Amino acid sequence: MAVPAAAFAADNSNCWGVVTSQRAVAIGDVGEHASSFAPGARLGLANVAKLVLGPDATLGDLGEALGAADAFEATHCP
Repeated sequence: MAVPAAAFAADNSNCWGVVTSQRAVAIGDVGEHASSFAPGARLGLANVAKLVLGPDATLGDLGEALGAADAFEATHCP
């Protein structure tokens, strides 16, 4: 019997959503989907996390890192 992937989710698995939501409310400069920009293939946020933070990084790790690095008190991962 397989164990659902959610059972192994990191503590910060929702950090990307939390931080982007906080930034959208507090600052209002996010909200467009990547497809609204230049056409063509995009790297993808999970791949950006791995590229910037290391091969084991998750999207939650990226959200946590960006929430800490953006210098806005309103954005953080609890």
